[in-house]
Amino acid sequence: MPVPSMATAPRWQRRERWKGETWSLFLNLVISLKKADPQLVPRDAIDAMDADIVRTPPFLVEVCGEQRLYEARMTRPRTTARTTARAGTPEPAPASAGADRIELLQTFVRIVEAGSLSQAAAQLQTTQPTVSRRLQALERQLGVRLLQRSTHAMKLTEDGERCYERAKALVGGWATLEADLRGAGAAPEGTLRVVVPHAFGQDLMVPPLAAYMRQYEQVAVEWLLHDRTPDFIAEAIDCAVHVGEVREPGLVAVRLAEVPRVAVAAPALFGGRRLPRQPEDLEALPWLALHTFYRQSMTLSHAASGDCRELRFRPRLSTDSLYALRTAALQGLGVGVGSAWIFADDIARGDLLHLLPEWQAEPLPVYLVYPYASFYPARLRLFIDAMREAVPAMAGVQPPRTRRRQVQTGAGKARAGKR
Repeated sequence: MPVPSMATAPRWQRRERWKGETWSLFLNLVISLKKADPQLVPRDAIDAMDADIVRTPPFLVEVCGEQRLYEARMTRPRTTARTTARAGTPEPAPASAGADRIELLQTFVRIVEAGSLSQAAAQLQTTQPTVSRRLQALERQLGVRLLQRSTHAMKLTEDGERCYERAKALVGGWATLEADLRGAGAAPEGTLRVVVPHAFGQDLMVPPLAAYMRQYEQVAVEWLLHDRTPDFIAEAIDCAVHVGEVREPGLVAVRLAEVPRVAVAAPALFGGRRLPRQPEDLEALPWLALHTFYRQSMTLSHAASGDCRELRFRPRLSTDSLYALRTAALQGLGVGVGSAWIFADDIARGDLLHLLPEWQAEPLPVYLVYPYASFYPARLRLFIDAMREAVPAMAGVQPPRTRRRQVQTGAGKARAGKR
């Protein structure tokens, strides 16, 4: 059938003609690159051709020619056998030339754990379209739909759930193999993401961090200040500094140090009256609560005898910030109990009074926590070692009574038993 004149052809035919000419240029480029060097064919170009070649525009064959279309298809091997495709699932396709299957699996695992393509792209330091293309390429290779997506939600299919479990194991196994082959003496590299409480991360722990970074110059660090335990998987966090007992399931916790705590108040709070002599005297005073660690009660123990007294009170001010607690105490709003190091200069200047020095609150443990896994990158292992050595020697803390402690509950404990 003769091709209609483009001047009189309908708009849709002119549009398809333009598509065909564009494809002609594209296919000529792919074929030329393939003949020059098979490795020069861009993966994205091959993926795009593989996705669209089966939907050949009406004028593509006439413009490009059947031979060039055939040569373009041969830029990557194709299987002759076809599997029966289920409704709504991609047709199976082999991997493109040079395709990194591990990269596709890593991307899929990151999408599932991050909860969205945009978050996965941010964590992988790439673009959302790239992540979407990798997901589509993996679905084509496997011949199944892995995710059901809408504008507001994303859900794993049954095949996707099976794929996720296997992919996670394969990606972890590959990381282990890669580390073994590179050797234990290889310099660590990559980005380490660490969450640290504000009180520690702004000042105290920066010197040991700097020492670590000077020793391992190929490691970049994202030092994130948050007074909470992060969602390690969704936020792609490697480890976190945690003050207080660890209660989250499935975490490994390395006890780094302990933070002594003291009770303080401004001289103005007493207005010339005598200072407290017994723990019970504190109950009659206004209190400031650091509700991360105490709210309406506080237990003090005698340093010499070990005698314990529980105090009960109704705080005038509650906060989750150690800095806010210190400022409120300096303003004379009440008695506060907090880390000794943050009050040390104020006590030395006389701006705050150390109340009942012979009575102490229980020191707070400082942990480095991270999710249980069968493999940890060298940058994390070396960071853990560096912090275990440096943190106990920091000003304002003391060595832990238990040098190392692992907290494994739930799934983490079950997996640990299989090691």
